[in-house]
Amino acid sequence: MLVFTDTSDLSQIQRPSAVAIGVFDGLHRGHEVVLATLLDNAQGCATTVLTFDPHPANVLSPDRDFKLLQTVDQRIEQLAKQDLDQVRVVTFNEERAQQSPEDFIQEVLVEQLGAEVVVVGEDFCFGRNRSGTVQTLRDAGERWGFTVLACSSYGEGVEGRFSSTMARKFLKEGNVEGCQTVLGRCWQIRGLVVEGDKRGRELGFPTANLLIDAHQVVPGDGVYAGATRINGEWLPSAISVGTRPQFYENGAVLVEDHLTDFDGDLYGQYLDVAFIERLRGQAKYDSLEALIAQITTDVQQSRQVFKDFAPFGETLLG
Repeated sequence: MLVFTDTSDLSQIQRPSAVAIGVFDGLHRGHEVVLATLLDNAQGCATTVLTFDPHPANVLSPDRDFKLLQTVDQRIEQLAKQDLDQVRVVTFNEERAQQSPEDFIQEVLVEQLGAEVVVVGEDFCFGRNRSGTVQTLRDAGERWGFTVLACSSYGEGVEGRFSSTMARKFLKEGNVEGCQTVLGRCWQIRGLVVEGDKRGRELGFPTANLLIDAHQVVPGDGVYAGATRINGEWLPSAISVGTRPQFYENGAVLVEDHLTDFDGDLYGQYLDVAFIERLRGQAKYDSLEALIAQITTDVQQSRQVFKDFAPFGETLLG
C-alpha cells in the first residue's frame, strides 16, 4: 500500500481512484462498512483512503484537548491490512479548515486523486464551517464526473451504532471489553519505554513505563490483563493505569506494563500493548505486603486471561 502526504510526490498517486473519505480513528467496525463499500464499488480504480492528520477537532477546537484512539502511524498500519492500494494523508491546519468545500473537491479529489467513485458516511461534513455535505459531493460529482456513495449506517452497535466516540467513551470508563465490541478487536496503545522510579522492580514486578503520545486517549484508572508485542510475538502482560495512590497523593497518570513472562531491557523501544480485560480498579492498600499480594493475583489472572484469549488472538489482537 502506498502512502502519500502533503510532502510526497503527488504525481505518483494511482489514478483514476475510488476514494473513501474520513479520519478513520480506531478503524472500527463501522469504518469497515465504508471500506467494504469502497472495495465492492471500485470499478477497477485504485482503492484509496483519504484521511487527515492532525484530527480536525484538535485544530478547530484546540482547547478541547481531543484524544485519539490511535496515532496516525497506527491508523496507517491498520489500513494496510484492508487490501487497499493507497492512502492520502492530508495535513489539516487553519488554512485547510478555511478552504471551501468546492475548492477541496477540485484540488484533492479531482486534481490529485482523479476520483471516479467517492464513498463517505451519511453524516459526512467537510470544508469551511463544515458546510460541505453529501449533497455537496453529489452536486460536484455531476459536474466532475464521479459517483458518490453514502453508507446509510455504520452498522448497529452498542447504544446505537459503531463510532469512535463510543469507543473513546468505553475506554475512559475502563470498559475495554465494550471498546473491543466497537472496534472488532482489542484496543492497543503505543508507547515509548522510558525510565520511571523503578518501584515495580523494587516490589518484584518490573514494569515498562510508557510515554504516550499527548493526543492519544488513555483508559480509565485500573489494572488490566493484556498482551504486549515483542519481536512480533504477543506475550501476556498486566497493565496498570493510574496515579499510584500507594506512593503518591497527587501523582501523574502513568501507564505501566509488566510483561509476566519476559526478562530483558526494553528502554528506548516502542511497545504495542493490547488491553483484553479490566481486572480491578485502582486502590491503596494497608501495607506493601498487601499490595504485593494483590499484584501477584493480578499477574496470575493476567496469565489466565491471555491463555483463554489466545485462540482468538490472531483475529482480535490484529
